[in-house]
Order: sequence, then C-alpha cells, then structure tokens
Amino acid sequence: MASSISACFFTVTPKSQSSSICSKPVFRSSQPFPVKRLCSLIIPQVTRIRRPQTGVFFIRAIGGNGDASPSMAVRPGGVVESDKLPSDVRKRTMEAIEVCGRRVTVGDVASKAGLKMNESQKALQAIAADANGYLEVSDEGDVLYAFPEDYKLKLASKSFRMKIEPLLEKAKTVAEYLVRVTFGTALIASILLVFTTIIAILSSSRDEDGRGRRRRSFDSGFVFHFSPTDLFWYWDPYYRRREVREGGFGMQFIDSVFSFVFGDGDPNEGIEEERWKLIGEYIASNGGVVTAEELAPFLDLNNRVELDDDSYILPVLLRFDGQPQVDEEGHILYRFPSLQRTAVPHRNSRREYVGKRWAYWADGLQFFKENKWQFSKTGVSERAMVIGLGALNLFGVITLGTMLKQMTVTPSGFVSFVSSIFPLLQIYAGSFFLIPLVRWFFVQNTNNQIEKRNEAREQSVNALESPELPLRRKLLSARDMAQRTFIGQDRIVYSSDRDFVDQDYDIREWDWRFKEIEKSD
Repeated sequence: MASSISACFFTVTPKSQSSSICSKPVFRSSQPFPVKRLCSLIIPQVTRIRRPQTGVFFIRAIGGNGDASPSMAVRPGGVVESDKLPSDVRKRTMEAIEVCGRRVTVGDVASKAGLKMNESQKALQAIAADANGYLEVSDEGDVLYAFPEDYKLKLASKSFRMKIEPLLEKAKTVAEYLVRVTFGTALIASILLVFTTIIAILSSSRDEDGRGRRRRSFDSGFVFHFSPTDLFWYWDPYYRRREVREGGFGMQFIDSVFSFVFGDGDPNEGIEEERWKLIGEYIASNGGVVTAEELAPFLDLNNRVELDDDSYILPVLLRFDGQPQVDEEGHILYRFPSLQRTAVPHRNSRREYVGKRWAYWADGLQFFKENKWQFSKTGVSERAMVIGLGALNLFGVITLGTMLKQMTVTPSGFVSFVSSIFPLLQIYAGSFFLIPLVRWFFVQNTNNQIEKRNEAREQSVNALESPELPLRRKLLSARDMAQRTFIGQDRIVYSSDRDFVDQDYDIREWDWRFKEIEKSD
C-alpha cells in the first residue's frame, strides 16, 4: 500500500505583516496531499522589527487510501502534550473552551479562565494537538482554535493522567478525612492511656501497702469497661451527610477537635482564580481599554492613597499583555490588544454606562471581597467540650509525669509501655493548646489586613459609581478608544480542517491583502 508523508509551513502576521503559504509539500509521493485535520502543531515565537509572527507546522502521515486517523499522526515520541500541562490550567482552559462554544482565540481563553497569555496559548496548542482540533486564520492574521464536539472524549482516551485524576482526588479526600479523624481520636486515646496508667500505678501502690491481704495484680484488680467498638462512632464517614439530611446543627466531635486546633482551612481558597477571571472578563467586556481606577476594586490595596500611583496595575499588564497609552487629554489608559479580538459574539457597547456599569457590578458583586478567617467553626458547646477534654488530658499528663518520677520500682508491662511513649503524650497535650494560641494571633493579624484591603476596594467602587468630573472624562475616553472585533466564519481565509487544495482563496491574493494592511498601518 502506497503512503506519503507531507508537511507544510506557513507564517501568519497579525495586521501589519505579510503572510505566505507554500504551494508544495516538502516531500510527497505521486498521490495528492490532503490536509484533513491538525495533528501536531508547534508555534514558535520569532521576534522581528515590528511584531512577533506565528508559525504553524503540522505533519500528517497518510495511507494509500488518503484517510488520516488520530492513531496515524506523527508526533515526536508519541507524547500526550496535555499531560505536560498543570491540571488546573488544563481544566480552566477546557471550561473556557466550552463557555466560548469550542471556537476561541488565545485572548478568549485568557479572559474567561483568568490565565496568563502564554499559559493559554500553550494549553490550546496541547489540547488541539491531542484532541484533533484545528486552526483557523482570519483575513487579518488572527489565529483561532476550533475543537470538535467530542474533543473531551478524545482527550480523555489518550491521557492516562486524566483517567487517574478522579481517583487521586478521592484518595486525597479520604486521606484528609483520616488525618482529621486520627487527630481527634488521639485525644480520646491519650486520655484513656493516661488515666488508665494512673489508676494502675495507684492500684499497684495499694497492693504494696497491704502485704497481709491477698495480693492483687493489675489485671485482676482493675477492670476498665471499654469496648473498642465504641470508637467506630467517631470514624463514621457519613456523619456529615446524615447531619445535613436530618437537619442537625453543629460539627461532629472528632471534626471539632481538629477544627479547634488547626482551624478549617483558608476561607479564600480559589479566590485568586476568581479574581483573574473577573479582571479578564471586565477588560474584555469593555473593549480591551480600561483605566487603572476601574481595576482597583479587584486588586490588593491597603488604602486609597495607593491609587495615586498606577504601579498596582502592573500584575494585570503582565498577565494579559497590556500596554499603557495616553489619550489626547493626557490621561493614561491601558490597552489589551489580545482581549480586543474574539471569536465569541458580543453585544455592542455604549458610552452611557460609565457610572451605571459599575453600579451593576457593585449590586452583583459588592466588590471583590476577601472572606475573613475564622478561628474555628465549632459551636460554643462543642468548643467547651473540646477545651474541657484537652484540659483534662493536660492535667492527666502532668499528674502522670509526676507519678512516674516518684516511682521507686522500675515499671513493667502496660505501665512500661506508656512510660516509653510518654514524651509523645506530652507533646500532644502541650501542642493541643499551643497551636491554637499561635493561630489565634495569626488570624487576628490576617483579618486586620483583609479588612483594610476590603475597605480600600469598597472606596474604589464608590468612586466609580459616582465619578467626579476628571475621572468621568477619563472613563469616557477609555470607552471611546475601546474596540472589540468579532471574528466570524465569513472572515476565515484558511482552515486546517479542510483539504489544502480546496481552500477558496488564491495565495497571491492573500499576500496582496497583507501587504495592503501593512501599507495602511
């Protein structure tokens, strides 16, 4: 069966550069060269005098019947490119692709997912290469990534990492639960060990004093009525579900112990991801041109004085490839070119919403507000019980330590075992109150800083809801400079999803178009 391996390289320059497509494959047999779908793409960045250019290189191994299947794709080493991506980046990229209708630009993904531009580009390239996505090129050189409806299934079938991730998440959840249960159970176990040993020592002392009486041993003289099955109640993994279903309140005792000592985790977990999503969507919805004051409610400001210096906006410029620009009145505005071109249909924007726009955001979000840390989510009664048991354990450890020092006879049996692990019991009893004490000071300091940042953001929102004349003029200037270009199918001049010879354009005419654009710039 005859076969051929063909390759093609073309360069695309946004707006101001020319573009060319090779008219012949680098190597081919006597059969024609059909390019069906993107299988492997590498987009290197080459710096030129004016703007960076994007090159796309794809290779397809084709059998004698002219069909191309994913299994026949020629890729270096057969590596699944998506597995090289961080799980969080891949998931956020795929969510953005779905929201945008599986046809996106790099800017669309960056704004919807809150990712950096280079992270978005690498993720799109990797997912497209593994899921049989394809490229579309507009008449102005914009590169779009399009994906089939079943791209998730294709990606999951190739990626071993995606298959085991759900199992790893479940294992992580179980491990976290076991840690909480183990620490809470250790308090009960410590109390039992300590007071059982104290009673054993006291019982042994009484035996030595009553020499005339019948000698009693620890096993026969002391009976502790405790069944190990009593601990299974504490290890019930479905306690939370039953508590919610039965309408119960409060927290399971074992969870209360862990919550009192270590807290309940960061209340702002995932808030950074949400912050960058909001910033990206706000910039994109305003035509890619904003003022620093508009982004202040999303950023970390300790006071309003910091608004006099626009340096706080630098992280946004770095993440979304923004650049400062001065308008005719001398106002400094910030343009984000990559967020001005989109494959997602949008509604026309208007100038009139300068104050109303932020009134809407304030009603919906109240401003980007950080949650304050809680020392513990336990109730008053639960906390009192935990503190009481912790104090009882500490008292028992201190008492047992004194008794072990005063023993004249070398301990044996059960007492000897407890004596060997007594340093661990001391550490547990001491840290049970030391860790919460240190954590309390940390929570107070952190909440003070969060409160200052929230107040500064709220003041920024209030200033945007009712802007003074200079700020209003600045905002209106940003709206005038806003530009959001929708790239529809009618503007696509090349698609790697179709045969190369079936593209309905002439190469010379395409070169001529780019030259005209370059002259106009």
